[in-house]
Amino acid sequence: MNERQTPRFKPKRKNKGAAVAAVLCFAAAIAIVGTYTFKDYRESQQEIEQMELSQAKKQEQKEKTEKSEEANTNLIVNEKEDDALANAPETDVLEETEEEKEPEAAQEESTKQTAGKSNAVNFAGDSKLLWPVEGTLLMNYSMDKTVYFSTLDQFKYNPALVISGEKGDQVISSAPGIVKSIDKTAETGTVVNVDIGGGYELFYGQLNDVKVKTGDYVDSKTVLGYVGEPTIYYSVEGCNVYFEMRKDGQPVNPMDYLVE
Repeated sequence: MNERQTPRFKPKRKNKGAAVAAVLCFAAAIAIVGTYTFKDYRESQQEIEQMELSQAKKQEQKEKTEKSEEANTNLIVNEKEDDALANAPETDVLEETEEEKEPEAAQEESTKQTAGKSNAVNFAGDSKLLWPVEGTLLMNYSMDKTVYFSTLDQFKYNPALVISGEKGDQVISSAPGIVKSIDKTAETGTVVNVDIGGGYELFYGQLNDVKVKTGDYVDSKTVLGYVGEPTIYYSVEGCNVYFEMRKDGQPVNPMDYLVE
């Protein structure tokens, strides 16, 4: 081989070294770019987080401000309502008071009228009674000896008068008085009890369609009700009025006081 001739493999070695250097430079450039890119990404994320935190704080402050304004508005409205009530005309209150007083005055007047009438309830031993119904005497008063009861088919004492009457006949008050009670029993049916004063009371039994109520003042001839159907205790006797009189709670004979 001629010594002056250049070996063929030497240029190849130079090209290989240049290629390696180029690759290293490219890798370094990529690393530098990646480093700056990651840094920019972190800074961008931090800016976004700061912006979101700032917005959250602004929203919280806005809500607090709205609540505070709403509370102030309610306070102002309440103060205005209180002022309106405080400055309301006194005439409305006075008018209501007068309206409330009117029923009280009417009630007081009614009480006075009842009291005045109750003063007239003063039945005495020499006073007279009207017959409560037009009819015949079916059974007389008898407390000293027994009398025969047809329906019961037995003898027993009778503390009242049993006066016949037609169904629907008027039953009147025999004397002025105050209706003490209205009761119903199996024996005497619907009974109106009238206090006529002086310790005397009258009992009107076997009534129907009562026209008075407890507490009413009744005068002589006031319609108390009407003759009704007899109870089973007086079915044989027929329609009647059970008329009892008591003095201080004890039965007395109504015949001693009835007008002839």
